[in-house]
Amino acid sequence: MHLDRKERSLLGFSAILLGFLFVLLIKAQGVAGSQVTQQETAIPSLIKTEQENQQLSVENDKIEQELIKYAQGQSASSLLNEQVKEAMMNAGLIELAGPGVQITLDDSTRVATGEEDPNNYYIHEEYIREILNALWNGGAEAIAVNGQRVTTNTEVFCGGSFIQVNGTRQMPPYVIGAIGDSHNLSAALKFYGYSWDRLGEFQEQYGITRKLEVLEEVKTPAGKLRDYRYAEPIKEGT
Repeated sequence: MHLDRKERSLLGFSAILLGFLFVLLIKAQGVAGSQVTQQETAIPSLIKTEQENQQLSVENDKIEQELIKYAQGQSASSLLNEQVKEAMMNAGLIELAGPGVQITLDDSTRVATGEEDPNNYYIHEEYIREILNALWNGGAEAIAVNGQRVTTNTEVFCGGSFIQVNGTRQMPPYVIGAIGDSHNLSAALKFYGYSWDRLGEFQEQYGITRKLEVLEEVKTPAGKLRDYRYAEPIKEGT
């Protein structure tokens, strides 16, 4: 096939143009590949930086909290003392005072006659136990019986002519002091205390004493620390 001069010129120009476009395409792919490589390299670096920033943020928050505590005068020593004091309060080992109620129970001065049951003229330990439970249900924060602090280790049982509380012999009158909301404590006695109503009837019939007073300040002495000889804390991980 024979091409004239004009056709050969157009063919040559087309070849040169295609070659130029081919070179541009190769360079463009090289630049794109370089950008992808840079992005792939940069992504792990960004993730690591973000993790480090998050860790620094957490550490900064902790430092700020510590600074706030120290600014308020709460050093590590004072914080420990507060925790110890709170634990002792919960265990009933600190003397407390506050508003509440005082209950006085006493045997009758009268004597049973005829076929009357003489037990109706005396205050029994079950009355005291039920009153204590009613007061706890009413939100009492501290209770004492005849100056004996009621704790988780307190026992109340009859020993014949006396009632034993915390290993001590208590004789009537029995004075029960409870710190808390006086309205709630009084309502709890009437709602939970079957013996409370019964004692009211015995007061009218047999002359025993059942007295409830609302006081602005009730004091409860500190309880005694229990001596553990057999029990010991379980170590973590055992």
